[in-house]
Amino acid sequence: MAKRWVQRPEGSTWGDWGDDDELGRINLLTPEKVLQGVAEVSAGITFSLSLPLDFPGGTALNQRRQPPRLAPTEDMFGNPDTFYNVHMSNMAEGGPRFVDVWADDVVSLSLQYSTQWDSLAHVGAEFDADGDGIEEPVYYNGYRAGIDLVGPKVDARGDGSGHVCFAHHLGLEHMAFHGVQGRGVLIDLAHHLGHEWRGVDLKTLEEIMDADNVVIEPGDMLLLHTGFATEVLKWNKEPDPVKIHMMCTYLDSSDEALLEWISDSQISALVADNYAVEGFVRKDPTRQRHSLLPIHNLCLFKLGVPLGEMWYLDELATWLRAHNRNRFLLTAPPLRLPGIVGSPLTPIATV
Repeated sequence: MAKRWVQRPEGSTWGDWGDDDELGRINLLTPEKVLQGVAEVSAGITFSLSLPLDFPGGTALNQRRQPPRLAPTEDMFGNPDTFYNVHMSNMAEGGPRFVDVWADDVVSLSLQYSTQWDSLAHVGAEFDADGDGIEEPVYYNGYRAGIDLVGPKVDARGDGSGHVCFAHHLGLEHMAFHGVQGRGVLIDLAHHLGHEWRGVDLKTLEEIMDADNVVIEPGDMLLLHTGFATEVLKWNKEPDPVKIHMMCTYLDSSDEALLEWISDSQISALVADNYAVEGFVRKDPTRQRHSLLPIHNLCLFKLGVPLGEMWYLDELATWLRAHNRNRFLLTAPPLRLPGIVGSPLTPIATV
């Protein structure tokens, strides 16, 4: 029994890897699973699975997530935005004569703006983890909102610095330290369904897997190619504000059989090239309490399965289909930045 809870959600993996586990099913990326991924490499060709991190452009997809802002750092004397193409000999008159020309830069970036990982701290739920009949806001493995996940707050040093800090568990630094490498398996939804805006239920998913001889085993990282990121690239950072919300396929989270399949599959990660892996569910006409994003709830809150979103899969999917394959070595660590809820990344597939 974990220290933070006396009962866990039905079907969850809370406590399966210990009271203090913060990795969830990333624990299934064992040395054996890495070797399975390496065994898929025969051509030695690599594919970057990241969009340029300034895509999709604008805020049409999510008004809270701003495009990155890139600028030079300040110079040696505190002048802002000047340390770019700097001749080092000019930094101090009468000093030594250097041949170097330097540049430094800084970026302000919404960590979930483009190609990203969702951490287990991204989505929690109200759940009676104490078994006392009262629901409290908790995250994977019973980590508590306001106790284990706290922030932001002003540093209590009292020095007037106003330093903002976060103190919480389930940040992506744990996933980065463990390493994210193993066997990836791709399901090519776009090849079979085109760019139609529609939900994919378990029956449709299994029909496509059967047609392409896709087999998923415990510990595999599952990637879904819908074509969404490919369309985003075509807009060149000026996305259609309506169409971007109504194109390409997504997992139909209203299909209970699909949710059960995700749980039973024992995949270590679930990735798509679309915005949220699943579609946003409609309001429940019965007004019963439910999750806005059931697959997020299942994967992040219950199972400990990180979600990858907005990955670029077009070139990989094209190569795999031309060679009658769907498996590859996937290397995809997030940033090792303590406390982050989401992380940009540049995943690499090796075939």
